[in-house]
Amino acid sequence: MWDVRITNARLQGRSGLFAIGVQDGLIASVLPQGQSPEADAARTLYDAGGGMLLPGLIEPHIHLEKALLLSRMEEDAASLKDAIRMTAAMKYGFTRADMAARSLYVIREAVKNGVTHMRCHAEVDPILGLSAFETMMELKEKVCDVLDLQVVVFPQEGIFQSPGTAELMEEALRIGGDVVGGITYQDPSLEDHLDVVFRLAEKYGKPIDFHADFSDRSEDAAILDIADRTIAAGMQGLVAAGHVTSLGSMERKRAETAARRIGEADLQIMTLPATDLFINGRGDRERPRRGLTPVKLLQEHGVNVVIGVNNVRNPFTPFGKADPLETAWLLAVTAYMGGDEDAKQLIHMLTGGAAKALGIQQYGLEPGAVADMVLFPEVSERAILLGKPEQRTVWKRGRMTAETKLQTRMDHIVLH
Repeated sequence: MWDVRITNARLQGRSGLFAIGVQDGLIASVLPQGQSPEADAARTLYDAGGGMLLPGLIEPHIHLEKALLLSRMEEDAASLKDAIRMTAAMKYGFTRADMAARSLYVIREAVKNGVTHMRCHAEVDPILGLSAFETMMELKEKVCDVLDLQVVVFPQEGIFQSPGTAELMEEALRIGGDVVGGITYQDPSLEDHLDVVFRLAEKYGKPIDFHADFSDRSEDAAILDIADRTIAAGMQGLVAAGHVTSLGSMERKRAETAARRIGEADLQIMTLPATDLFINGRGDRERPRRGLTPVKLLQEHGVNVVIGVNNVRNPFTPFGKADPLETAWLLAVTAYMGGDEDAKQLIHMLTGGAAKALGIQQYGLEPGAVADMVLFPEVSERAILLGKPEQRTVWKRGRMTAETKLQTRMDHIVLH
């Protein structure tokens, strides 16, 4: 007897309807509907009604402790420097309880929207000390039944520009940080910054996740230094970089050369369109640049590109509701990804591609995978992307963690 059996579900890349059996938190059986033996008895039976079942969505890049700050802002940010400056000033007023409350709100929204894995960047610096990091580590334990949370030790204010940060980063990694963070545009010496980040990654055996080349200046190419360091350290596949928007401003041949090098280093690129589109291109009086990393070009060179929400309602991004589908839809519009195959690729970027970027094991909808799933009342990836349906059912390790149902009444409206 299965713990859970989901019937009449559509699956990616397969025709027809399927029944999925879950046992002990793992997917135990995936068979075409009607071919399951034993009439598949289950303690809990769920009829998918012909909707599409996906692996749980993955949020690969988000900032929790600085979410939901709009009510504290006296002005709107007009540049990246403004956003960093304004947020740094507000950080002096952050408390552990305040950071935990705002973070939990975002996590609840993400889980409701189908997210089962998340990587957050916790800021470590002399302003906050380890308070943001320790708050995220506490949340990691608190929410583990509904969400797997990776915590990046992130030096937002720079390592050398903010003395004492390197020591705080090392302490955070010593007590359990999951990923070494870096930010290429906050220190005067990129080489020194990379030295610290790669040294810490080697010492503690951790992957790396950079904020890199967040600009529309074609001369910014720290990603190439990161690629060279990654190859030299033998860390191919273990290094990610968010933003990398300057690549979108490069002349085509140079961008192609950079994309090849990024592919050789197997860097995981995280495009963050809500923030990147909002911040970049502001200095252009004519023919403003889009400010996105060139997603299709990178993918043509074999680069794993994934999609992150990044920020939720703060100086960097005054939008968002922690819904990866909302962000994927925005990327579809702005990166010319409107076709059926594009939709399949975008959904992959939220699922299997993001799992690769975060090093998540036993992921997917195959026997032996962890039963992290989200069901949509749609029949295809394109329908899911275009409709962004609020109605979703979410399972974490085979246990239902969220279900949103909608009812629309039109009793007094006459349709002609």
